[in-house]
Amino acid sequence: MTIAEYNKSVDDHADGIYRFILKNMGDKERARDVVQDTYEKLWVRITVVSTEKVKSYLFTTAYHTMIDIIRKEKRMIPLETDRHDLHNTGKNYSGLSEILEEAILKLPADQRSVIMLRDYEGYAYDEIASMTGLTESQVKVYIFRGRMFLKNYLGSIEAVI
Repeated sequence: MTIAEYNKSVDDHADGIYRFILKNMGDKERARDVVQDTYEKLWVRITVVSTEKVKSYLFTTAYHTMIDIIRKEKRMIPLETDRHDLHNTGKNYSGLSEILEEAILKLPADQRSVIMLRDYEGYAYDEIASMTGLTESQVKVYIFRGRMFLKNYLGSIEAVI
């Protein structure tokens, strides 16, 4: 891969990777960090990664970087807790897309990731399996379970609206 091809991969794929990570993590700054780390890892392996495989490499690397961060944060104990949520007097209607995002954030990380790759990014089951390191049948099971959770969580659309 040449430097021009690397720069083209940034132009072509950075936004998609950012959206994918942002939907999974829900934090703009951490999503930007993951994208930056992903492209840093690509830069280190620029001579090894081919132009044809760059998109798959980027999404796979971003996914694994995100999972590493999530696992690391689960082990950390916060020193101070943020108590802003205590001042919320009630939950108001915040828009259908926000309700859906809230529901997606309630999914386990593995289910959320495969659903995002399938439904938001449009990847095939075999591509998702190679990106995540899961088998194709595991990917299908995670997508099924995630969709069932979302269906039960959201209920009927009339109840949400």
